[in-house]
Amino acid sequence: MNVAARPRHRRPPDEAGGVSGNERLTALTGTLLLAGFAVEGVTLLRLGQLLTLHFFLGLLLIGPVLLKIGSTGYRFTRYYTGAPAYVRKGPPAPLLRVLGPLVIVTSLAVLGTGVMLAIVGPVSGPWPFLHKATFVLWFGVMTIHVLTYVWRLPRILLSSRSAQPQVRIGGGWIRGLLVAVSLLGGLVIALLMVHLVHPWAAGAR
Repeated sequence: MNVAARPRHRRPPDEAGGVSGNERLTALTGTLLLAGFAVEGVTLLRLGQLLTLHFFLGLLLIGPVLLKIGSTGYRFTRYYTGAPAYVRKGPPAPLLRVLGPLVIVTSLAVLGTGVMLAIVGPVSGPWPFLHKATFVLWFGVMTIHVLTYVWRLPRILLSSRSAQPQVRIGGGWIRGLLVAVSLLGGLVIALLMVHLVHPWAAGAR
């Protein structure tokens, strides 16, 4: 006697990574950047002695910054193109929707002007002013961003399940690989460009 096969139900999108996996990747990258920028801030206290480390860390963080922009941009795209799981998750709070683009623009501006300072060397021009000005803007925007999100990081990073209790979050090794590749990419950039800081370091002695 043949028994009709029951229709198979697709796994919820979160089970394969999906919304919760994207959220965890963003949180993981954000935590890495928070630690990296904290160390970068410490170098400012003794910039004359720690200039090479300051520049090296700035270059190293380019990879994770680009990864975080990619993960947040992916969620943005999926939400506004009507992907059901992302629509159910909903958009960020209005304040965070305003801060998001500002965080991206100021982060790229700080890193970009820092790279330009290394390329042009210690000569007169707009780059020192632009680097300092964009840093002030970045610091203000990032402070609000961190204070808004930091309390959510433990829950996102330590939970093994998504907002739907019956669904586990998969794709952990992919997230780890993406973070590792972003760090490796930043390391390659740093190793290739760190020599550009030598004229600045010599002038600071």
